[in-house]
Amino acid sequence: MKVGLVLGAGGVQGGAWLTGALDALVRETEWEGLRDAGGRPANEADRSAGARFACDGLPSWPGSWRLALATLRDPRRFPPAAVTAGWLPRGFISTEPLKDTIRRAAGGGWSPHPGLWIVACDYATGRRVVFGRAGSPPATLADAVAASCAIPSFYRPVEIDGRFYVDGGMWSTSNLDVIRNEDFDLVICLNPTSSLHPTRAWNPIEWLPALARGASGRRLGHEAKKLRAAGTEVVLAQPTGADLRAMGPNLMSNRRRHATLEMARRTTTAQLREPQVREALAALPKASRPEKVRRPPGPPGRWPARAVRDLRPGAPIPGAGTQ
Repeated sequence: MKVGLVLGAGGVQGGAWLTGALDALVRETEWEGLRDAGGRPANEADRSAGARFACDGLPSWPGSWRLALATLRDPRRFPPAAVTAGWLPRGFISTEPLKDTIRRAAGGGWSPHPGLWIVACDYATGRRVVFGRAGSPPATLADAVAASCAIPSFYRPVEIDGRFYVDGGMWSTSNLDVIRNEDFDLVICLNPTSSLHPTRAWNPIEWLPALARGASGRRLGHEAKKLRAAGTEVVLAQPTGADLRAMGPNLMSNRRRHATLEMARRTTTAQLREPQVREALAALPKASRPEKVRRPPGPPGRWPARAVRDLRPGAPIPGAGTQ
């Protein structure tokens, strides 16, 4: 099978939800737990997960004159978030804690996996850029992830190869349509900013997050429809009402992250056990099938590129006497 995994945007609370959702996915599909670049288990990782905020200069307005003027000339060419992003002040929160989190987990350079794509947006043109895909600017994994998280007017834009980049969520919170032409058999998308269980927002503070979740859900449904029309099985996991209550209206809040993570473990597990979803996941190769799943020896940071690419049944196992 050719399987894709898509992780949507979501700020600090969305990151906590994704962590719990990924843990549920690992448990329900029998894959082994993740380890960092040094081979240490995930429970020894930096607990802040990038949720340490430090000022890096002062905000300036507007954040991007070029993007602001481009959207003014023809706003229909851009998603709504991109139309406003150029006019908002430039962010002033450092992305170094985000980069440090990635370096701790994956080391320097780029990922050895050839199928890893990181989505950001050019801060001058508003166009979507997929780091890791052929034809995209070269970048380190830490810089690309930081750019993909750089929410306009909050985080400072990230400079890569002479240009500035911001959050890929400015184009789409899910970006599921990026892989619509990749001929996947199955795509699993975890999207923390949408929900099939919207809550009634009586508090005015919650109106804007509720509107944003609705827009994110509509975009996700539109993108999923494209993949399904092409014959790809799509599994979507989204926050439930219980998740939304745990996360709260402020996705950048660094409080209650553990409660969000634990709730996501439970609610995502329930979603993955629904009959239609379980049937779709049943075809995945299981860790109990050694002819399907091969884990090279040592920490992931030292895996040879060939070991990551050649996962076909019968492929030689690196270090097992066959070169």
